Amino acid sequence: MGTLGRVSQSESLPIRRNTILLSAALAANSAMLQLSAAVASLTLVLVLDIQGLLGLGPAIVLASGALAALPAGRSMDRFGRIPVLAAGYGFGIVGCGLAALGSAITSAPVVLVGLVGVGAASGVSLLARTAAGDMYPPERRARGIALVLFGAVFGALLGPSVFSPLLSGKDLDGDSLAPLWLAGGVFMVVGLALVSAVRPDPKEIARLLGNEGTGVERPAAPLRELLARPGVIPALLAAQASFAVMVALMTLTGPVVVDYQGHAAHHVFPIIAAHVVGMYALVIVVGDLIDRIGRTPALAGGLLLMAAAAISLLWVESVPATALALFGLGLGWNFSFVAATAELADSTHASERGRLLGFNDLLSGATGAGLALLGGLALDVLGVASLAIGAAVLVILPAAWILREGRPGAAVEPGTG
Repeated sequence: MGTLGRVSQSESLPIRRNTILLSAALAANSAMLQLSAAVASLTLVLVLDIQGLLGLGPAIVLASGALAALPAGRSMDRFGRIPVLAAGYGFGIVGCGLAALGSAITSAPVVLVGLVGVGAASGVSLLARTAAGDMYPPERRARGIALVLFGAVFGALLGPSVFSPLLSGKDLDGDSLAPLWLAGGVFMVVGLALVSAVRPDPKEIARLLGNEGTGVERPAAPLRELLARPGVIPALLAAQASFAVMVALMTLTGPVVVDYQGHAAHHVFPIIAAHVVGMYALVIVVGDLIDRIGRTPALAGGLLLMAAAAISLLWVESVPATALALFGLGLGWNFSFVAATAELADSTHASERGRLLGFNDLLSGATGAGLALLGGLALDVLGVASLAIGAAVLVILPAAWILREGRPGAAVEPGTG
């Protein structure tokens, strides 16, 4: 189907309504993820009373999200996007509830199971960008993905307004953490309601746009064939590096400022909020820019911006300065992550998109979990410098390779969803 045909077909489908609902659901997820980023590390440290395990909480959340991503992506290709996304929010509700209970009764096993649920929810919820890729043609796909991701900025604004008052003036202990996790569960209930209202399933929209409503669906190619397509490996490399470094610094830098610099505990939320604003506030502009300049410059440029933000942590100490550094980190992630998602979506049909994006998230989350755990240990033994320099190196190296070797990928044949 040509461009004009796709535009005409899309006008008769509730793409805008679905985009708004998915974006609003990600806002709820973003608010909950701020809480996880801010206190997951401290929750386990307080329950286990072992300072050297600062990175264990985030590592559990990230590893759970990574392990959930691949089966979730495959399930999306088989059963549709919405049933899987709804299940993810269900995991989040249960996970937050268990984290609250474990914090209140000081039970490490209960907290651990809760963090697994929270991580699974975050891993599945991020696959909403698969649905975004379904509903927009290649020439507008980065913008479509950006529109869905844009909702997260509202979660960044909403989260501190809820969590900071709950923590203000209180010591960080199990009794103060339990209400925070319960509030996170409420956000996940809202997200479940929103995502359940999406109709028709975006995978069905991709089929209608790509196959002129004939009901014909292309068989999914094996993963090894997907990886061999032009542009896929550079996109995977950029996505893995950007996501892993972003989440590791996000989950460790906030607690460092609060704990190491002697700031009030509730200051962690404005810092994380600044980071999430950097990740999503300009995402629509970024999406349009990526569609114009191409995927490869955006992949490398985003990674280099992240490197600059990471290095700045060598000298920043105050809450505003750290918030600004994490804003830059989030903006760099914005460029590389959206460009990588668009490239991977361009390289796949609707029947295989979830599989490839799920595989991408498995790699990214696993690397992020390992980096969060190692970063926590390095932070405890060597200090902030080791974290800042290591993170910068991890994004500079793939950026250099992409600029040298990478080239724009080729989208699958037009009109194939």
